[in-house]
Amino acid sequence: MTGRPLLFLDVDGPLLPFGGEHRSFPPPDRDNPLLARCDPAHGPRLAALPADLVWATTWGEEANRVLAPRLGLPPLPVLTWPDPTPLDRWHGLHHKTRALTAQANGRPFAWVDDEITDADRTWIADHHPGPALPLHVDPRTGLTDADLTTLGAWLRKVA
Repeated sequence: MTGRPLLFLDVDGPLLPFGGEHRSFPPPDRDNPLLARCDPAHGPRLAALPADLVWATTWGEEANRVLAPRLGLPPLPVLTWPDPTPLDRWHGLHHKTRALTAQANGRPFAWVDDEITDADRTWIADHHPGPALPLHVDPRTGLTDADLTTLGAWLRKVA
């Protein structure tokens, strides 16, 4: 199956960088000072990419309520996934890997996350028939111009 590429977006790390610390954010809240780390300029750049954007974050629907307006994005579909399985742990997979690969259903996809490993890349290459770009983002800096340039070039190539 082919179609417009999907772009799966994680929040904590890529869109809300941790700075010098790596930790989970508290529950989302419009008044949360950590939201100041979210760069509103990312929204228009992400929206301009030739891809269908999908939240792939533990924030779930809260990403639409809290982050989408800050980024100037419309509500996006939200990826859901099952709890990690022994198969995930055995292969050293991120708990999102199998679910987003299944959701892509053969469509080209990019995945932006700060927890992507070589095990995830290998599993995707072995189980996804279409092009895929698992893009690891440094959680200290978040999504950078270089990351957005890489995404844009790759998405235009496969679109």
